[in-house]
Amino acid sequence: MKLIFTAMNKNTQSLVSIAAKPQRRIIGLMSGTSLDGLDIALCNISGHGHDTNVEVAAFETIPYDAAFKAAVRSVFSKKEVNLEQLCLLNPWIALQHADMINSFLKNRHLTKEDVDFVASHGQTIYHAPKAQHQQEHFGNATLQIGDGDHIAVATGIITVSDFRQKHIAAGGEGAPLAVYGDYLIFSKKYEDRIMLNMGGIANFTYLPGSLDTSEIFSTDTGPGNTMMDALMQQTFPGKYYDEDAAVAQQGTVNEVLLRALMDHPFFEQPFPKTTGPEVFNLKYLQLAKEKTGLTNLSVFDTMATLNLFSASTIAAAIHKTMKGKTHVHLYASGGGMHNPLLMQHIKYLLPDALIHETGELGIHPDAKEAVLFAVLANECIAGGSVQFNNREKPVPSVTMGKISFPW
Repeated sequence: MKLIFTAMNKNTQSLVSIAAKPQRRIIGLMSGTSLDGLDIALCNISGHGHDTNVEVAAFETIPYDAAFKAAVRSVFSKKEVNLEQLCLLNPWIALQHADMINSFLKNRHLTKEDVDFVASHGQTIYHAPKAQHQQEHFGNATLQIGDGDHIAVATGIITVSDFRQKHIAAGGEGAPLAVYGDYLIFSKKYEDRIMLNMGGIANFTYLPGSLDTSEIFSTDTGPGNTMMDALMQQTFPGKYYDEDAAVAQQGTVNEVLLRALMDHPFFEQPFPKTTGPEVFNLKYLQLAKEKTGLTNLSVFDTMATLNLFSASTIAAAIHKTMKGKTHVHLYASGGGMHNPLLMQHIKYLLPDALIHETGELGIHPDAKEAVLFAVLANECIAGGSVQFNNREKPVPSVTMGKISFPW
């Protein structure tokens, strides 16, 4: 039967037209738990699925001011919050991001008509996989705020957002989502790759050189920068991270504290798994110090220990994945790759891995997550479900994202 549509909503018409274009211009947004700023990646994306091709036309991280950081921290990763404040922040964050998008475009002499759609990750407020909350009658859950409708209206650009909910609805934990974009743009035949991203929480995607989707998976490994950043902010007002590992390099690793930090059931769970600052935070550090009688350990020795803690948990997870393989290519991205001591530890702990950064693959390491969400949005609008056929380490074969129109 042939169906003829004599009328179509203009928003639907726009989507049909965009999906049919040989190339789409997409703005990918990423705002991580470190709250450094909003990563904005302007991407030219052609094709979809295995034929996806990405060119990053422009990238910028617009820093958050102290007021933005304080507002988010008032509700971030807390079991009990001011519900009114959380409600107010949902549109407010979206409008801050929209202003940043508009400035980004204006500074490059671009208009809303030059962009097909925005891909917004939003701001993670709480991540609660069932393995973490352990409440019998509830499943996996996660919450990102920064409403897509407000971004769409304030920029005049179609916005795709709230990607993680479909992942959970389809049986996942809502994270990590990097596996989808990593697979589409970074897989290479005959080269085993690990795409390591070190944000607040560290995660990686394993991409076998066989291109066998049944072997592909993505997992969190534990803390990346989150505990180090939190300690810096608590101890040195106005400092948000340990720049060049200046504090950690003045200290000495305390092996007793390190063993206590690594004594958590998360590290024994099978892949894939997710976690967040809800688990690995300053309270976790304090409990480990109390358990070992090290409450008076200097900030320098504590930072040195936290640095090796992140590196050790990352390396341990990757060792399990490599299973004795040599010449695995590891491509690093995220804020952690700018920490020279963290990278030194990882290189020492993974002597059989060939260490690179994603810039060697054409994607700036700081832009990678924003680019990946642009790829997810491209699949939402113009692609289809990527089939992983993975039963042991299930990756839901779904497209993700909710579509908001500007009018």
